[in-house]
Amino acid sequence: MVKILFVCHGNICRSPMAEFVLRDMVNKKGMGDQFEIASAATSSEELGNPPHRGTWEKLREHGINPAGKYAVRLTRDDYQEYDYLIGMDQWNIKNMHRICGGDPDAKIRRLLEFAGRSDNIADPWYTGNFEQTYADVLEGCEGLLEHMEAGGVL
Repeated sequence: MVKILFVCHGNICRSPMAEFVLRDMVNKKGMGDQFEIASAATSSEELGNPPHRGTWEKLREHGINPAGKYAVRLTRDDYQEYDYLIGMDQWNIKNMHRICGGDPDAKIRRLLEFAGRSDNIADPWYTGNFEQTYADVLEGCEGLLEHMEAGGVL
């Protein structure tokens, strides 16, 4: 089983979007039982809150229901628990290294790296552009799945 943890600042916009998009993708391919997919925050500001209304609406537009998701915080133990810890931007990556005590096994990556891009996924909390965030998350998740399939992980 491949264990993936998506991480953003508050765990209410980008990381839950990625969690549910990838979960939907693998379920549609009949591979859902091969994955454990979750998401977490690097901050404690939104702990216990459901996904942002904009994230919820964008996922629902695509037939994805994020019900039951509430923000949780990344812990040092998560580093040992997951195979991939995937941040949305450079600040998430920096904070993930700090929280996890480094990255000796090279598990921490930025999502858009899997799409061959070096840029960040913009935070729709600030931009208000949930459509662009969804497009970037989808592109990153597609690249991640291709990466795992090509590397023999699946």
